[in-house]
Amino acid sequence: MAAPPIPEASRPLPDTLIDLAPGVVLSAAVAIVGYLAAPYVGRVVPIPAMVIALIVGIALNPVATRATTQPGMAFCVRTVLRWAVALLGLRVGLGEIAALGAGTAILIVVAMIVTVFSGFLFARWNKQAAPFGALVGVGVAVCGASATLATSTVVPDYKGKQADIAFVVVAVNALATFAMIGYTPLCILLGFDPQTTGVMLGGTIHDVAQVVGAGYAVSDAVGNTAVIVKLFRVFLLLPMVLAVGWYFTRQGAQHGEARVPVPVFAIVFLVLCIVNSAVPLAPSLMPLYAPVKSVLVEASTWGLLLAIGALGLGTSVKTIVGLGWRHVTTVLGSSAVILVVVTVGLVVLRAL
Repeated sequence: MAAPPIPEASRPLPDTLIDLAPGVVLSAAVAIVGYLAAPYVGRVVPIPAMVIALIVGIALNPVATRATTQPGMAFCVRTVLRWAVALLGLRVGLGEIAALGAGTAILIVVAMIVTVFSGFLFARWNKQAAPFGALVGVGVAVCGASATLATSTVVPDYKGKQADIAFVVVAVNALATFAMIGYTPLCILLGFDPQTTGVMLGGTIHDVAQVVGAGYAVSDAVGNTAVIVKLFRVFLLLPMVLAVGWYFTRQGAQHGEARVPVPVFAIVFLVLCIVNSAVPLAPSLMPLYAPVKSVLVEASTWGLLLAIGALGLGTSVKTIVGLGWRHVTTVLGSSAVILVVVTVGLVVLRAL
């Protein structure tokens, strides 16, 4: 009788590293190409390394579909990305967070609530199940795949639920990738300053990876603001999921217990923001802090580039084209809602 497989958590470290190596190496190769090509491409068109890595990754997607590359790519997009984002806290001070103001926070909360409602509304118009509307609404409003999976634990079971979960994860990720490239020109067209551009990108793009890519492709200032706003949305995942669960419970639906992931990386980001703000107040610590910060910021930059490369490798244009039009309409509709609400809100705030 064959021995049972070793659980993932208890696998020897060398075996785990061997599994991750192909995907990590491929993602790293894409990241290096983006980094090396950026100065040359920039002589013709100012395209940042992250965008080049994303495009190269998408072009190499057929190569990345092999089973051997999947674990490493997933590791880059999830684990590496989250810790790279956490380290971005060393670039941000509490003053930058406070500078966004209460008006920005209120705008983001309102946009998220309206987006969740729009998910239900578009699902009804397309004669889809209400739980599907919840998956779309929260996935678009908060943070893409993680929010979709968390929401799936509080919506009732229905026929096709698992397929819908997979669809929303793929569709939201795909739309976020297009938004990463397309929203920045819109900000330029509207004449947004760096802070407003950061709020726009962080408040409308679905996934953390694409927010990082879009923001830092413009400038460090825009990237810092975009990440702050995005992590604010991530912190609101728990109340959003609990509210959806409460709604379906009031409707008499049965669902499982909520399982909402704790955003450890977002908490670490906030802690590092505090550290970055506090250390300058103690000049004696600066000689030790400065080199450590330099190394960690550089590690964060390469971690983000690695994650963006892996993200591109996992993006299949063929899969996107093959998605059902009714489902696509619902996701597009909710994505348009959060874009319009945040954009109009920023225009109004700027005019006040």
